Amino acid sequence: MKTIHNLCLCHEVHIHYKRQLFEEPKKISSSESAVKLLREYVDEKRIDHKEFFWLILLDNNNHALGMSEIGVGNTTGVSVNFKEIFQLAILTNSSAIIVAHNHPSGTLKPSTADLQMTRRLKDPATLLDITLLDHLIITSESFRSLSDDGKL
Repeated sequence: MKTIHNLCLCHEVHIHYKRQLFEEPKKISSSESAVKLLREYVDEKRIDHKEFFWLILLDNNNHALGMSEIGVGNTTGVSVNFKEIFQLAILTNSSAIIVAHNHPSGTLKPSTADLQMTRRLKDPATLLDITLLDHLIITSESFRSLSDDGKL
């Protein structure tokens, strides 16, 4: 009779991340500089057609570590996976994050859902010692910063 002595069949988890080396680090010093960096990454031809949600990951000097498209929605909304946001922030050892989404309608007024999402992101970020610096709403023509508006 065979006896199995494996009390715990667990898999070890490794997290690997190698910081990309930029010739010149992309520093975020204001909502304007965050939007400028975002517009370099975003396909401007698509933001009037459907909603997108993006994440900017920052080190403790507010240099961009990377960006990610978290969600693609339709003309009226986008589903956001909070778990993915914090997985990426932890993986990159981010000290701060900026989230952003677009309004295909062209309006810059934050919706109730936008404000609720911002509040829901802030508490877990604080718990993980990650600063939620801003939530940006962009359109083809302009942008709005919830941080600049005092809503963060």
